[in-house]
Amino acid sequence: MIWNHFLLAAGVSASTWLLAAFIPKRELIRNGLVLLGIASIAIFIGFLWISLERPPMRTLGETRLWYAFFLPVIGFITYWRWRYNWMLYYSLALSLLFLFINYIHPENFSKTLMPALQSPWFVPHVVVYIFAYAFLAASSLVAMRGLYQEYKGQLQPKIMLMADNLVYLGFAFLTLGLLFGALWAKEAWGHYWTWDPKETWAFITWLGYLVYIHRRLHMPSKFKSSLWILALAFVLLLICWFGVNYLPSAQFSVHTYSQQA
Repeated sequence: MIWNHFLLAAGVSASTWLLAAFIPKRELIRNGLVLLGIASIAIFIGFLWISLERPPMRTLGETRLWYAFFLPVIGFITYWRWRYNWMLYYSLALSLLFLFINYIHPENFSKTLMPALQSPWFVPHVVVYIFAYAFLAASSLVAMRGLYQEYKGQLQPKIMLMADNLVYLGFAFLTLGLLFGALWAKEAWGHYWTWDPKETWAFITWLGYLVYIHRRLHMPSKFKSSLWILALAFVLLLICWFGVNYLPSAQFSVHTYSQQA
């Protein structure tokens, strides 16, 4: 039943977004279709939350749903602010990719939560990280666009402003995620920080974006190197999100519940 609702929601989102891509000049209709696709995912997440009787944030598949929702939201807001069509379409394409991954890797949607995930810090920790990853994923799209413009010798200063704003927001949420995670770890396992593989890569990711911010503040005219740092920081984020699960040391991690996808 839940799987059928997922197929319906994903189908509505995919069809409305693909239709929106073919009518770029009719802005009002296109924007309405984009918002309809976003609403479809939001409704399914709400339905899933009610059906599971728990926050749908336990597995990689469930978190991919949140990214499939938040990425087009951020893309639409970014488009509304800076009028970049490409940012909107890139974010929609990424969201469709997450939905497709969930389609080829179906979830079992279990209602059970292990004791550590029943902490009141679970939801705040995951929610702020979802916001952080969505903003930082959007900034990586801007970085790739900026590197392409740099290669063509047509880099626009507005690109760097957009990248900075997205990183500042994402970094703020990333910092809150680390703090909430430490409080959660203290309640669940008795220690604020244990250098668990997931914790270690979360800290490395945080440092990666801190390096970008430091570079932009002290060398604001060095666009190309800053964009490369931003792109590489997103690689660290991807390793932290799901790549670390495939490391041998992850077998002994207290975060092994996140390997269920």
